[in-house]
Amino acid sequence: MANTDATTLGQGPDLLIPGMGEEGEKLVNKQPESQVVQADEKQKYGTSRADRETSYRLADFPVLTGEEEDWRFTPLHRLAGLDLPTGDDNLLTGIAPAVTVSEHDGVSVETVPRTDQRLGSVMIPDDRTSAGAWNSFQEATVITVADNVEIDEPVKIAVEANSTDAAAQHIYVAVGANSKANLVINQTGNAVLSQNMEIAVGEGANVNLTSIQAWDDETVHVGSQQASLGKDSTFKHVVITYGGSLVRLTPITRFAGEGATTNMYGLYFADAGQHFEHRIFIDHSTDNCTSDALYKGALQGQGARTVWVGDVLIRGNTQGTDSFEKNENLLLTEGAQADSIPNLEIETGIIDSGGHASSVGRFDEHQLFYLMARGIPEPLARKLIVRGFLNEIIQKIGIEDVEQTVTDVMEEEIAGLEL
Repeated sequence: MANTDATTLGQGPDLLIPGMGEEGEKLVNKQPESQVVQADEKQKYGTSRADRETSYRLADFPVLTGEEEDWRFTPLHRLAGLDLPTGDDNLLTGIAPAVTVSEHDGVSVETVPRTDQRLGSVMIPDDRTSAGAWNSFQEATVITVADNVEIDEPVKIAVEANSTDAAAQHIYVAVGANSKANLVINQTGNAVLSQNMEIAVGEGANVNLTSIQAWDDETVHVGSQQASLGKDSTFKHVVITYGGSLVRLTPITRFAGEGATTNMYGLYFADAGQHFEHRIFIDHSTDNCTSDALYKGALQGQGARTVWVGDVLIRGNTQGTDSFEKNENLLLTEGAQADSIPNLEIETGIIDSGGHASSVGRFDEHQLFYLMARGIPEPLARKLIVRGFLNEIIQKIGIEDVEQTVTDVMEEEIAGLEL
């Protein structure tokens, strides 16, 4: 596999290396006046994740052309109108998927109008599809875990679709201070859906959220899942994507208080013709916060396509940051394509550590040789390698029945490798 890796290194004041300073690597530094990019050009070309446009107004996001940095990998012709190409007057009017939540003491579920003041308190749309969904939904589902409770059993959130009319959906999840909960979102059925999800994690809370995209074959799903972490909280976000024609998710974590930790994990398996795109963003804007991101993908079949873009921003007013992101992709057959782009943007050198890595490649020949030298036939050896590759993420889910379900799905996906 071809690998890329980057870490921050400190430099002394006598080493005048461009882009480096006494406190370390400076990825945002003053440029000569002739090279300074104007603000509108920054937003247009996305040179900094910090400069990205955010707005509740759809009109603030121009109609997509495919030339935008944030959309250049996405086949716009397959979005089925979720990008609202005809303008603000044609919003998403289809029926949103039904949401059902398992019953637990300390957990409440409400259906609220879009005027509810909790909505929009965690997220602001940062692209056209998210803004379109925000302006289109009429009712939202609000799921609340009370303060100071520990939910023993997983809170199961079923999102069940049954319509191919372009629709918008909004889900708001709040976990109270010092509470502990496992949340499992299982998205199934046939849909054309633009979805916004807000996750408010209270101070000292411990939240494990798994989002499974198990859509039917023709589904088109564009989603933004944005979390805000309170002081000393812990948030694990796991994405599992294997269903649908086109799925594009933007998981975002922002630190609202010091001492918080996030672990963002993902697993995707793309078959022939499927397009799966995951664009994570971790915004370190507070002191002494930790983040770790690991996404893995496997692809097989003609036209299987995945895109992973990881953005980590360490802002200039922070210190004590510890961050690492990694993406690995395994191409199982000819005709599959994976793009992997890790981005680490550092505005300060006062960090504990920061780095990123990514890889895209075929089977490791050394691993194959090792197994085959011990009498294991090549087809079975290939299956064992893929199983081990995927299992690293499955084990991070931390919920036994969900891990078993995902394991069974992945076994079905790789069954043909042994033939």
